[in-house]
Amino acid sequence: MSSDLNRHEVVGGNGRGTAVAPALFVSHGAPTVALETDAFPQALKAFGESAAAPRALVVVSAHWETPGGVRVTASEAPPLIYDFGGFPEPLYQLKYPSPGSPELARDIVARLDAVGLSAVADARRGLDHGTWIPLRLAFPAARIPVVQVSLPWSVSAADVAKMGEALRPLRSEGVLLMGSGCITHNLRQLTWQDKSAPAASWASEFDAWVGERLATRDFVGLQSWTSAPHARLAHPSAEHFLPLFFVLGAALPEERVVPVFEGFHYSSLSMRSFVLRG
Repeated sequence: MSSDLNRHEVVGGNGRGTAVAPALFVSHGAPTVALETDAFPQALKAFGESAAAPRALVVVSAHWETPGGVRVTASEAPPLIYDFGGFPEPLYQLKYPSPGSPELARDIVARLDAVGLSAVADARRGLDHGTWIPLRLAFPAARIPVVQVSLPWSVSAADVAKMGEALRPLRSEGVLLMGSGCITHNLRQLTWQDKSAPAASWASEFDAWVGERLATRDFVGLQSWTSAPHARLAHPSAEHFLPLFFVLGAALPEERVVPVFEGFHYSSLSMRSFVLRG
């Protein structure tokens, strides 16, 4: 891994013709990435263009935490949730009219229930910005059905990995599984006035710790992330890190971690994103 963690690297995604749909982790960053055209949006666009069109998209986002178990969106046409404030007005005018899939939602509920993860379908819930913004960049046509799966409150990394493992067989049916969070996420530490500010040393160290374990497939070791350098500075709360484990739980034995994007925004927001590929 390059020592220059402000370097932006765009790497192609899953190749066409692959029988198994990808599992993708996206550090979704600030909502304004939806209006931008720099390296990160370009990387997600390149991934979407290089991936065989999935049959459906199933997403776990940091921005939907639920009490009492897992909830799964089950609307025919899920509305968008603009769950952010104080940003430019054009952001609130963006649309992503993707269909939902009540049938797939029921299948997901059954699969989660079968492994002891209590789940229910939710026909009212829409898609939060952790879901629709990265999907809008990667799959802008909005033709692929989208189902979002919640993070239960107080869930462990191992439990989220179990969710990914339970849904892993869907990948063989053409369903792309995505986790949307951030490798580092401490809003109080961001240099908001300078998106291209040099990476903070603590953020670089935590990001490097994660990157090394991803590269060696030490997925179990990553579950002990709270012992990593600067872990609680990188994540005062866990919700933006946990979607990572949904993707890792869905990994196949022969797959490797292939970068989609590496770099920082606002000095301490790691935008590390990757796809699992054989």
